Amino acid sequence: MATGWGPQDRTARLEPGAADAAAGHRARLSAALTGATVVVAAGHAPIRSNDTTYDFRADSDFVWLTGAAIEGAVLVLSPAAGTHDATLYVPAPQRAGTTGFFADPMHGELWVGAVPGPSDWSAALGLPVRPVQDLPDALVPNDRSEAAQTHRRVLAELRMIKDGWEVEQLSRAVEDTVDGFAAVLAELPAAVAGGGERWLQGTFDRHARTVGNGPGYATIVGSGVHAPTLHWVRCDGPVVEGALLLLDMGVEERTLYTADVTRTFPVSGTFTETQRLVHDLVERSHRAALAAVGPGRDYTGFHHAAMEVLARGLSDWGLLPVSVDEALSPAGQHHRRWIVCGVGHHLGLDVHDCAQSPPDRYLGAAMEPGMVLTVEPGLYFQAHDELVPPELRGLGVRIEDDVLVSATGAQVLSDALPIDAPGLEAWLSGASRPGPVRRGAG
Repeated sequence: MATGWGPQDRTARLEPGAADAAAGHRARLSAALTGATVVVAAGHAPIRSNDTTYDFRADSDFVWLTGAAIEGAVLVLSPAAGTHDATLYVPAPQRAGTTGFFADPMHGELWVGAVPGPSDWSAALGLPVRPVQDLPDALVPNDRSEAAQTHRRVLAELRMIKDGWEVEQLSRAVEDTVDGFAAVLAELPAAVAGGGERWLQGTFDRHARTVGNGPGYATIVGSGVHAPTLHWVRCDGPVVEGALLLLDMGVEERTLYTADVTRTFPVSGTFTETQRLVHDLVERSHRAALAAVGPGRDYTGFHHAAMEVLARGLSDWGLLPVSVDEALSPAGQHHRRWIVCGVGHHLGLDVHDCAQSPPDRYLGAAMEPGMVLTVEPGLYFQAHDELVPPELRGLGVRIEDDVLVSATGAQVLSDALPIDAPGLEAWLSGASRPGPVRRGAG
């Protein structure tokens, strides 16, 4: 088993521009943490059961700083004359000539295929790369340490501002996601015929896996009474004619940047009067929120803009037990029964990006050019909610767009999908719906 094996191609493959972008990110971190030793680990695939694992997905900070996803690797930034020297430590491949080559089903090349080694990664990344066994014990990552938590917070703040390459990745993720919507809606007849929500979920996940790394989060497909459930990822229900279909989906690119887009469609092709009433209110709140996105504006401004429109609409329908002003007050929030979540978040390598930022740099900060946000108001009337009239029970509507804050305002990256009811009906019928893009797996 140890001999008689020829050479293999172990080239470390990266997406174009990833290594250069990562070098710029390391420079930004170095400037923010002068004199500090920074250690960031890629992590390991978690055990799924017994001796099988989930797919490996590298830590987002590690990807941001290296441009690569290498299981078990550790990046060390050591202070040096006002900057930092970067060294990457990677696991030694289990190649022919080692026992692990044939005896280690998790890492042996006979089991998992060719694995790039230190020299291969060094050539691809332009970094010194050493075996992880050379990593000093004192530098073994410990996320519970105070220094590590501080570094995580700094990284989260830096990642809020996307550079041009990152914006390109997110724009591509959105484009691929829009194509995924088209692929899913083309399968509506099969879903109605018996495939159900899971057929549509599988359709999008297959598309995401074909054009990118996969779905950026668990794909939400909620039909009928499942549409009001915010995180309906079980997707085990039917898709019924006459019901609403809420699709919350995002393609994660091979660079691991993800989109996050939601639209709500009428399965039959046309909104009923009541469905249209709810959708129109959500649309008005969505437009109000989009109008509140821009540089220098409070991050929470678009949230409040959307909530005010929703609260006034719910009041007009007679659903609020108090005045609109009282409902919108901090001690009120009566309208939140039907929209318990917020209406947006940062987007990037994580679908809920930069979550380790301190509150004053996230919710309490002003928006800046280069931030990418989602705007996603909705209304969710559970089927068992006895505080709403029967015709509203079981209706859920969400509209979600991905938005880049620019120097002069905001750019909706996902505007290829309509947000108004007539536009969605037309898009569903195929009148303005493009076919899915097929991209190679290389």
